[in-house]
Amino acid sequence: MQYVREEDVKFIRLAFCDVFGNQKNISIMPEELPRAFEYGIAFDASAITGFGDETYSDLLLFPEPETLSLLPWRPEHGKVVRMFSSVKYPDGRLFECDTRSLLKKAVEDAEKSGYVFSFGAEQEFYLFELDEKGKPTDWPYDNAGYMDIAPEDRGENIRREICLTLEQMGIFPESSHHEEGPGQNEIDFRYSDALQAADNAMTFQTVVKTVARRNGLFADFSPKPLVGGPGNGFHINISVKPCAGSENLCYVIAGILDKITEMTAFLNPTENSYKRFFSQKAPGYVSWSSENRSQLVRVPAAIGEYRRAELRSPDPTANPYLAFALMIYAGLNGIENRLELPKAANINLYKADAETLAGFEKLPKNLSEARAAAAGSDFIKNHIPAAILDIYCK
Repeated sequence: MQYVREEDVKFIRLAFCDVFGNQKNISIMPEELPRAFEYGIAFDASAITGFGDETYSDLLLFPEPETLSLLPWRPEHGKVVRMFSSVKYPDGRLFECDTRSLLKKAVEDAEKSGYVFSFGAEQEFYLFELDEKGKPTDWPYDNAGYMDIAPEDRGENIRREICLTLEQMGIFPESSHHEEGPGQNEIDFRYSDALQAADNAMTFQTVVKTVARRNGLFADFSPKPLVGGPGNGFHINISVKPCAGSENLCYVIAGILDKITEMTAFLNPTENSYKRFFSQKAPGYVSWSSENRSQLVRVPAAIGEYRRAELRSPDPTANPYLAFALMIYAGLNGIENRLELPKAANINLYKADAETLAGFEKLPKNLSEARAAAAGSDFIKNHIPAAILDIYCK
């Protein structure tokens, strides 16, 4: 509240998301901030996907001050800040479809078991031009390729502006580059705790879309924007501490592989998601290997504190709070049951013959198959509230 007074803040955005990870917010004036902290700010939940109908539609937002961040693209005088908020019932109970609270619980459960999980996100997106009416097109902003430079890479300045904007918000990207597709880009984040990593993933999409539109472009995070072009991935790096050598990480990988089919509806929640699988560095089989980008899980070349596993199947339409929570629980399942890691698939699965591929389990081939796997999973039912499961599985 002192910051708001001293920094000429005129609007406070209370941010949250629906069950699919689409960010929402309510703006309040500074005078309402004390009330927001103590009593919450009411909103009509019936208009939010998965938040109920008109019967009992009032929910309350309680801002979390440690998430306060300036929105640099808003006016310098009369500033705008954002805080992520927890969602509660009027009687003070946590709302079961608040996916950010679900991730908090997963983190707490992991800590009770003696483990701390960290995450690093890599999200890909396309930059498309707008037509004369300002509507998005499928015309790529450039025709550059993987890690090309200017002038072929026209997205260089856009990525620079995105990274600088994120830094102003206290979020520090690790690297950025042009991806394989025309107009396709990637920005990677430093490792952080699960909740901060998920918040950063949410913020990242907002910043990218805002900066792109300010430059007369449209940022597309859909899994397969162009027919025949590379899809957009949401590669999730995960590590665990304490870690006796790489033993616990092996159990985490085994746990994720064991539950991946059941989790896929939440990692890939759209029909378009399944057009990305089985091609152009997008996985299709349940497998793992070191340094191999044809696998579902790869272990990058790194040692010590940088040792991690990268899950390559999710795409940017996934709700990061649900994705990270399920990965934590799958990892804990692997550790607690000391699941044996399958033999590494040290081959290029995109070039393997049919006989070799027949030995690997496939990821769900479409959304219906993924929903069926989730609906029949005790693991999912134990960690995802029935209301969210019903929405995802229709």
